[in-house]
Amino acid sequence: MKRINLLLAILTLSSLTTLAGGEKWLTDLEEAKKIASKEDKSILIDFTGSDWCHWCVKLKKEVFSLDEFTEEAGKQFVLVELDFPRKSDQSEETKKKNKALAKKYEVRGFPTVLLTDAEGKPFGRTGYREGGVDPFLKHLRKLLDQKDMD
Repeated sequence: MKRINLLLAILTLSSLTTLAGGEKWLTDLEEAKKIASKEDKSILIDFTGSDWCHWCVKLKKEVFSLDEFTEEAGKQFVLVELDFPRKSDQSEETKKKNKALAKKYEVRGFPTVLLTDAEGKPFGRTGYREGGVDPFLKHLRKLLDQKDMD
């Protein structure tokens, strides 16, 4: 029993370390808001159709799944993925929550990448962009700079 408790404690600490480093994609916007506020970061929300949307799959493969992206973007953003799968199982609670957020933020297509402040107020919107990690990060920096000018 002690071994199980020790293993659970280690796993919990390692996931918190990953989260604090901004290298993990969250699935709960409210949790992301708390972290963004605490760490003085913005939030990047990826509205995706992970198992049916060609451009979503491409964006994840070319940008979002790469350590280079999560490490660099994690310095400025808390990363959130809100998925709308058609083939994969998802709890009714998650479906309902994601659908409400898509409606709130007027998501009309996938992928939609929304940038918000720590309270969830949007300041930028984008989607798939060719070129991989570097051009995508450059685009995000431009959107952040525009936010700072407002």
